[in-house]
Amino acid sequence: MSKPLMTTIPVRDAVGTVLCQDITRIEPGKSKGPVFRKGHVVRAEDIDILLSVGKEHLYVYEPRAGLVHENDAAERIVAAVGGKHLERTAPKEGRIDLKAACDGLLRIDVPTLTAINSLGEITVATLHSLHFVNRGRAVAGMRVIPLLIEDAKLQAMERLVTGPVIEILPLKSARVGVVTTGSEVYSGRIQDAFGPVLKKKFAALGSTVMGQMLTNDEERMTAEAIRTFLAQGADMVVVTGGMSVDPDDRTPSAIRASGADILSYGAPVYPGAMFLLAYAQGAAGRVPVLGLPGCVMYHKASIFDVVVPRLLAGLELKAEDIIALGHGGFCSQCPECHYPVCPFCK
Repeated sequence: MSKPLMTTIPVRDAVGTVLCQDITRIEPGKSKGPVFRKGHVVRAEDIDILLSVGKEHLYVYEPRAGLVHENDAAERIVAAVGGKHLERTAPKEGRIDLKAACDGLLRIDVPTLTAINSLGEITVATLHSLHFVNRGRAVAGMRVIPLLIEDAKLQAMERLVTGPVIEILPLKSARVGVVTTGSEVYSGRIQDAFGPVLKKKFAALGSTVMGQMLTNDEERMTAEAIRTFLAQGADMVVVTGGMSVDPDDRTPSAIRASGADILSYGAPVYPGAMFLLAYAQGAAGRVPVLGLPGCVMYHKASIFDVVVPRLLAGLELKAEDIIALGHGGFCSQCPECHYPVCPFCK
């Protein structure tokens, strides 16, 4: 393949030439950005500025067939990998970023992403997949390494893509039934603390708590409360308390007695190890029934903040999905919430 005629010329001889790339200026501790954009015609008054950012020579090239400029390449990449509910930035120094156009669950096709980055000279970086992001959050960036890249490599990238590589899944607005177990709360000896926390958490995700029932530690009473919410059309039922292994903690057996099919009891996630995932048939169809451990009340982020957004995005989780949470389910560097990709940690 023929190469472009690319030479370097002294900056002092560049007046009248057209820049073929952004020229970056870095001010340590302050800013980094282009001082001149691609396409700028160099003027006499620009020479001192170019010298001040370390540009004593500039590239001059004559475009040839089969080669694509970095900005045009970034356009090709974003067109290939971008899915629904994303907004893009303009090319800046050869790079385009994608931002969430709505609150939702970020989903990345990780195998395809890896295959694209394995081609060489093409780079796409994203946040972790299957985590909740707010509207406006930057979730990915893409660019090529050289100033000019072979079109054949971009075509190879495009052939790898068979569906959206990066997308935002909007969350469903669910009606949630809350069953709070424990004789100490049911009898009024202590005040319930779970309800207010869950109302706030679900509201932040665009859902509402349709009601809360208090039950004692009797399996039958808790099972009946679950069935009541299912019959009333709840899109999700969460059962709080009684999830440990103490003799009086009977929430798992009550969930089973309600007719729900328990897929997973116990999760490799801290805080949240005593989490239970089940599904039951209700008026709203197949409904997730969750057993939430007490840590959900106290930690900024827990198993709730990892699992619930996925369910609200319409993903039906299996036991293997909970098992897979072990990778990243603990972070000794974060005493607040233990999550390396916590949406609450700055």
